[in-house]
Amino acid sequence: MIDTRPGTPQETWMSTQGETSSTDTDLDRSFTEMVEQYSDLAYSVAFRMLRNAEDAEDAVQEAYISAYKALPRFKGQSKLSTWLYRIVVNACLMKIRKDKSRAKYIAENLFDDAIIYDLKNDPEDAAVNSELRSTLENGLDFLSPDLRAAVVLRDIQGFSTEESAEVLNISVASLKSRLHRARVLLRKHLGEYALLSQLGAAEGQPEPGS
Repeated sequence: MIDTRPGTPQETWMSTQGETSSTDTDLDRSFTEMVEQYSDLAYSVAFRMLRNAEDAEDAVQEAYISAYKALPRFKGQSKLSTWLYRIVVNACLMKIRKDKSRAKYIAENLFDDAIIYDLKNDPEDAAVNSELRSTLENGLDFLSPDLRAAVVLRDIQGFSTEESAEVLNISVASLKSRLHRARVLLRKHLGEYALLSQLGAAEGQPEPGS
């Protein structure tokens, strides 16, 4: 039965850490509350990275298993949500690296519904939009899983720069560097269309080296 007492999953779990009588029931309750609160976004992150419902569900389930095993060692040094999303992202990265045959499919479909890309073209001009779509999809083939994860979290899921860095367990400077490298690769491939001009503005800060 799910505990409905006031308090976040993190508060519930941390409140047991000073008790010598903490039991498996405490762990199960905290884990259930965590899954209930964060499952939607965890799945969204996985689906954005893998672009396949079944693969996303598998990755999230693998992440939950890892999280359950690791939860007794969680010390509250980061937000519980950040800790969980980090495990989800790692599960996705492992899946991508293990399944090389899906790499092209993932790259080609990653930004299908990304509103941040304003094509600025007549929506009725199907030929132009089709060419732009093809160029963008092919450009994503040049992104490594690590660069792709940075773009998914920051530019698609809308995590802040700081949150994205924490989820990936890297510094803010490293996160910005990955975003910069990803955008350079995409701009290089996209060429004249310069479809990513809005990404730097979306971050609200100059890119490294600018």
